[in-house]
Amino acid sequence: MISQALIAEVLDTQNEFWLQKDSSTTREKLVQLKIYNGFAGIITGIRRCGKSTLLRQLLPSVPGKSILLNFEDPRLSGFERDDFRRLDAELKSRKIKNLFFDEIQMLDAWELYVRQKLDEGFKVIVTGSNATLLSKEMGTKLTGRHLSNELFPFSYKEYLKYSKKRNGQKAINTYIQDGGFPEFLKLKNPEILQQLLDDILLRDIAVRYGIRDISSLRKLAVYLISNIGRPVSATKLKDAFNIKATSTLLEYFSYMEDAYLVQFVPKFSYSLQVQVRNPKKVYAIDLGLFTHTSITFSEEKGRRLENLVYLQFRRQGKEIAYFNEKKECDFIISEKGKVREAVQVCYEINEDNLKREIDGLTEAMKFLKLKNGRIITFNQSDLYMVDGLEIKLVPLSLFLTE
Repeated sequence: MISQALIAEVLDTQNEFWLQKDSSTTREKLVQLKIYNGFAGIITGIRRCGKSTLLRQLLPSVPGKSILLNFEDPRLSGFERDDFRRLDAELKSRKIKNLFFDEIQMLDAWELYVRQKLDEGFKVIVTGSNATLLSKEMGTKLTGRHLSNELFPFSYKEYLKYSKKRNGQKAINTYIQDGGFPEFLKLKNPEILQQLLDDILLRDIAVRYGIRDISSLRKLAVYLISNIGRPVSATKLKDAFNIKATSTLLEYFSYMEDAYLVQFVPKFSYSLQVQVRNPKKVYAIDLGLFTHTSITFSEEKGRRLENLVYLQFRRQGKEIAYFNEKKECDFIISEKGKVREAVQVCYEINEDNLKREIDGLTEAMKFLKLKNGRIITFNQSDLYMVDGLEIKLVPLSLFLTE
């Protein structure tokens, strides 16, 4: 139970800075955020990717008095269902119209409270670092009453604005190493990303799901981050990490994906059983994590490039799969269930790999009845016609700034 005086104190201290005008890099997601009467706005994303900053940037476009309440504040650790009544008293006395709640899904019956506030005419925006917890509760208690958005660390275009760099190979080389976490880019201290990994594993996964073997969990996370762009199989990994059941390892996979630490891409198939049966390829949510928390000792330019291309498609909300029949193609991109294109990723096309990359791409194109395909490279441009199919070589700088 929390006293009303303490709730008032938390509101005052949290909002003293938050309500000030934001002067940081404007996020691209801002133009997509629309707050409607009767609908809760949902923003999910990995810790430290800038959700609070995005809320401050959204603030001027929402008329009426607003408050932010971050429920991870230690002073609110004893918050119970009845304390919502005390919070209501503060909202009334302050004449608040807009509610910005961060990590509210940690509380019991939070979704009922959000529904109540919507019915009372409040505008409600909820942010959180766990995709499933929010979507599950919103789907059951707020069906049709919420609009969801995902936020990622800085895209390349946002990185250019933040760092005041000019688009080019030098900027891309830095971005592909440092990634896009704003706080890390500001201080360039690798411990920031190492601590972020530990916070996610402990607070978002171990504590939330009651996992005691944190050591194995961390080893698994580091392994996955170190193997971006490669297929992983829970069946093959369980012995390596001393985990008895494949189902337990699959749960760990889902926890890490829900916390936005890593993401998994299935094999393309029209059969769900085939997708489930085959290994999934793993990608990190940010290349800074790969640079500073993985156990890879080579540059891995090709895998970094592939991860970057994945993230760009992910930001665009595309449905992503990989193709693997007789030959392989890195990405099959779909929208609303309809296949749109096949994309191959290769750091540098040369005489040794040209046939392999084109063969994999054209097999996927023929299988999917596509006439056009792309190979994303670091800095090459070209055009090939193969069996009546058009294949473009596209430099990364162009792809990331389309």
